[in-house]
Amino acid sequence: MAGIEDTASLATAEADVTHDAARRLDAVFRGGAGVFSVLLVLIAWELFARSGKVTAFMLPPFSAVVERIYVDAVSGDLWINLGLTVARAMTGFVIAAVLGIALGASMSRSRLIRWFFDPIISVGFPMPKIAFLPIIILWLGVYDVSKISIVVFDAIFPVVTATLAGIAAVDRELIWSARNMGASEREVMWQIKLPAALPQILTGLQVALPISLIVAIIGEMVMGGYGLGGAMMSASRFADSRGVFAGIVEIAVVGYALIKTMAVVRRRLLVWHQETAEHS
Repeated sequence: MAGIEDTASLATAEADVTHDAARRLDAVFRGGAGVFSVLLVLIAWELFARSGKVTAFMLPPFSAVVERIYVDAVSGDLWINLGLTVARAMTGFVIAAVLGIALGASMSRSRLIRWFFDPIISVGFPMPKIAFLPIIILWLGVYDVSKISIVVFDAIFPVVTATLAGIAAVDRELIWSARNMGASEREVMWQIKLPAALPQILTGLQVALPISLIVAIIGEMVMGGYGLGGAMMSASRFADSRGVFAGIVEIAVVGYALIKTMAVVRRRLLVWHQETAEHS
């Protein structure tokens, strides 16, 4: 019997090692495929820009754009503009996240609050909120308050809808069991509903994060001043093609970094959830 148990244990260990190796190989393959596709696009950009079919003004080579980014980094302009854009986007995102989750939870608890806000959310969610930018400029001016406000106004809608949908999908038996054990409504919300709705809430936050960055840059383009969007518009006014394309590359890198960071945060917060177990 001992020999059979040892053989079974060895087979289980070998299966675990094989599964782990396959998972690592799959992760390496997916990461390599992503890097390869990006490198292919950049190489094609460089070759086409140097082919003579377009002028350097229309499409500067990628190497020239990288050189411009390096010059801006050495001079400090890149870090000033990057810091301001990320600060505005993340400030608006955090405010939208807190207010959106609070409003979504309140709407799920109170019929009166839901009756009042549900039509506003239903009408406002599909419409382009950036259309309110001129009104915000009229009311708040062209300073950071207005740039952050338009980010909050645009990013809060997916957070509210995700919170509402997540809480509505919570297993009713969990709620009934908690109430039968004497839990108050506040305890049910904090200990049952919100943790159970966390995957969907995080999905809403993952949607709101790139929206925050996009809207922050659009606000800078329209209102001017420092920031990646403002720097791009300034370069455009002076026919600085390399400056414009440098801004595009910088925004792409920042957006990719923010999305990857949010994905890591999601995995850490949902380490207990089934979706994390399936990808581990």
